[in-house]
Amino acid sequence: MSQHFRFDASRSLTALEQDSTIIAVIEMSQTKWLVAALVPGVERQPLKKFDAHEETLLKLLHRWRHEAGQAGRNIKRIVVAFEAGRDGFWLAR
Repeated sequence: MSQHFRFDASRSLTALEQDSTIIAVIEMSQTKWLVAALVPGVERQPLKKFDAHEETLLKLLHRWRHEAGQAGRNIKRIVVAFEAGRDGFWLAR
């Protein structure tokens, strides 16, 4: 009997490993982005506001990855959530 795979977007196929995953959320406007994160090994909950620019976002995520590494955590994955508006669609790509 053949079993068919049915995609279910509400189920994650990968377990969330909190000790090796940075979770970041972005609130977007046309000119400014506000990013908050949970960074393993870092006590504070980072919050940063900056001009809307993807390179700045990448630098910030890499900085937080480095901070987690200094705290002894090996980051294997960065998960980002953002609104699916005008900026969100192109940022996902």
